[in-house]
Amino acid sequence: MNDALKKIYHIGIVPVVKLDSPDQAVPLGKALIAGGIPVAEVTFRTDAAEESIKRLSAELPDLLVGAGTVTTVDQAKRAVAAGAKFIVSPGFNPSVVKYCVDNGIPMTPGVNSPSQIEQGIELGLSVLKFFPAEQSGGLEMLKAFAGPYGGVKYIPTGGVNAKNMTDYLSFGKVLAVGGSWMVKPELIAAGKYDEVTRLCREAAMTSLGFELRHLGVNEPDEGSALKDAQKMEELFGFALKPGNSSNFAGIGFEFMKTQYLGKNGHIAIATVNVDRAVAYFAGKGIATLPETEKRDSAGALTVAYLNVEIGGFALHLVKK
Repeated sequence: MNDALKKIYHIGIVPVVKLDSPDQAVPLGKALIAGGIPVAEVTFRTDAAEESIKRLSAELPDLLVGAGTVTTVDQAKRAVAAGAKFIVSPGFNPSVVKYCVDNGIPMTPGVNSPSQIEQGIELGLSVLKFFPAEQSGGLEMLKAFAGPYGGVKYIPTGGVNAKNMTDYLSFGKVLAVGGSWMVKPELIAAGKYDEVTRLCREAAMTSLGFELRHLGVNEPDEGSALKDAQKMEELFGFALKPGNSSNFAGIGFEFMKTQYLGKNGHIAIATVNVDRAVAYFAGKGIATLPETEKRDSAGALTVAYLNVEIGGFALHLVKK
């Protein structure tokens, strides 16, 4: 996977931006960065697209800028010349796709059928745009595609919004989602960039889906771990579940048989995507403890501890 698509994966959301004037580009780009979604798919639906991409690329190096609604080879050439780092099209135009593939330009054409997916695979693509997502069967359709086309990932766009994006992002075949709810044209036209930033922050947090999974308590020995787990069962009915290194009381409390990370224990936080959460925390200067990382057969992180503590408790990320 190329660098642009890796960055999109770690961000998780691609704002689909329609600009009527190049003067709107940089303020909008700054709002996206401030909101924690440093990527923009500038659509070629208006005459302002090319110049907007040029300004964003020149003035905001921290913003990943791409071109959307690209339907011709000429548009692709102009977009890349202006500074676009990736190309997105609403449908599967073989000429546009082949041009991008032949020239090493990251490209995600729109598909919504097995035949189109196979065309993409034939040309060497492993990431495709699923469009229009909701109108084409939504998440259930993507799950159906996963059987015969297990090596393909998707960026669902079209009908994706704040209410359903976490459902999409929870599915392992979804690289990211695309949408415009945080960059509505009326907000941009009114210059309400603070509102764009607020909506981006809200979307970024929603996409991670952080939830408390359990509290881990460091005990001095096995006997104490068993005794306290039994007490929780006695008092609250949280069923005792003995384990090799700890005892659980229900799903919310874990009593460690020996001292582990954290002065007092750990707080396990579940998230939709551990890789994406790690990238989010990296932006805050927080790293993982590499020796605690666990990955699934596809190489995606499923478990990781962060190198910080809160109240004497280590922070433990786990995949939902």
